[in-house]
Amino acid sequence: MSALPLPLRDAYLARLGLDAEPPSVDALHRLHRAHVERVPYETLWIHLGDQWDVTPSESVTRIATRNRGGYCFHLNGAFSELLGMLGYAVHRHVGGVHGPDGPDSGVMSNHLVLTVCDLPSDENPGGQWYVDAGLGDALHEPLPLLAGTYQQGPFRLGLDETPGGVGDWHLTHDPLGTFPGMSWRSAPATMDAFAERNRWLSTAPESGFVKVLSAQRRDATGVDALSGLWLRRVGTDAYEAIVESRDDLVDVLRDRFGLDLEAMTYGPTEIDALWARTHRAHVAWEDAGRP
Repeated sequence: MSALPLPLRDAYLARLGLDAEPPSVDALHRLHRAHVERVPYETLWIHLGDQWDVTPSESVTRIATRNRGGYCFHLNGAFSELLGMLGYAVHRHVGGVHGPDGPDSGVMSNHLVLTVCDLPSDENPGGQWYVDAGLGDALHEPLPLLAGTYQQGPFRLGLDETPGGVGDWHLTHDPLGTFPGMSWRSAPATMDAFAERNRWLSTAPESGFVKVLSAQRRDATGVDALSGLWLRRVGTDAYEAIVESRDDLVDVLRDRFGLDLEAMTYGPTEIDALWARTHRAHVAWEDAGRP
């Protein structure tokens, strides 16, 4: 992992509302909570015609200086750079978010997983932690890398060791979540392992990320989520609604997810095109008989 320039590291920490401090269990939890609360999981860039690769330094720059987010390759790629710069022993791993049929070798590399080691606590004497700021509606805080069941807000999460399986570890998400589970391999990985999958996910017409605009932001009591024009909250103060207009979409992205289109210098033509594209996808979803 590369060393971040100090001004960029400090800008990143400022985005999180935190100061630099030595590695500790408490500090890791503060960093993780702040990241998922302040840096949204988002595919807005795809729907505005941008192309992002998985280079961590570029993800860091967008997060630290442009108030952007991304999906797992960008969020966890950048977060791992920050953690490394702060002195954490952090590793990247190949993961795969799967559907209801269970772990699937064919989806491995569609998710970037992080672990941090050498950070023991009373509850986790081995000192290994599962860290993931890139799953949208899943983790609010790191989990001890120990098999067990963990409650975080409205979500009950399960961790299991799965030697000889699709991966070496498996996360089971709560039924309230947007995906059933995710497997990952213990072997460290480089960002090259995710480059081809990122190209497909962000450009292929068959990709769900290309079909539907997504944004999610986690907090201690739940998650706000936008899928196309379907806006909802899971957890405390749960609700759901349909975004009815172009201006409402601009407001929702800004107020719920911190994605200010006008501050990002997108003009009226680009915003109109975003609305038209998102509205078309919503109408198609309605016509197909939404759940």
